[in-house]
Amino acid sequence: MCYICRMTRLLIATHNPGKQREYEALLAKPAIGLALCWPQELGLTLNVSESGATYTDNARLKALAYAEASALWTLADDSGLEVDALNGAPGPHSARYGGRAMSDADRYQLVLRQLEGVPLPRRSARFRCVVVLATPSGQTYAAEGLCEGLIALQARGEQGFGYDPIFYLPGYERTMAELPGEVKNRISHRARAVESILPTLKRLVRESLGGAQAWER
Repeated sequence: MCYICRMTRLLIATHNPGKQREYEALLAKPAIGLALCWPQELGLTLNVSESGATYTDNARLKALAYAEASALWTLADDSGLEVDALNGAPGPHSARYGGRAMSDADRYQLVLRQLEGVPLPRRSARFRCVVVLATPSGQTYAAEGLCEGLIALQARGEQGFGYDPIFYLPGYERTMAELPGEVKNRISHRARAVESILPTLKRLVRESLGGAQAWER
């Protein structure tokens, strides 16, 4: 693959369909001048061990592994739900909370059971996301986004994925899973992390392509 071709593509290192839909909205080509691509398009099925102690560690492991395998600039994230009444759990283990065999619904029902009897004002929580941009040469850049809320008393809504049905946003009087996609993509932890990394991404691509014309296509 030629250098210019590599520099006009950005690999998003996730096989999660929900995340892919969100990244398609958050990183539309007119906004960044890059065409997104996905691991399945490249035949990549890497088994990256998320053995890091933090979100940043895990996102960096994924970003570097996929950047090396694809020779493309790569964006990866690690995110999780932090519930104050559970001492920050599930945290970085959110995707595996309760065991790898459990479904998303199993996981959020487990959280609801663990919070039985806890009144709504004491169910404060946040979604946290760290995104890491990696270059094929091994450079990395990180950014973080947060979304504060409460754990609902019961699951509500059919949108989104993961813990969205139990994450209640008092300002909207809805769970994340009840929000229209365009609203979620303005306020979510992932949206805020992407917003934070965008200036760095745009600067690096301008420098690599030798000018600002990439943003004017």
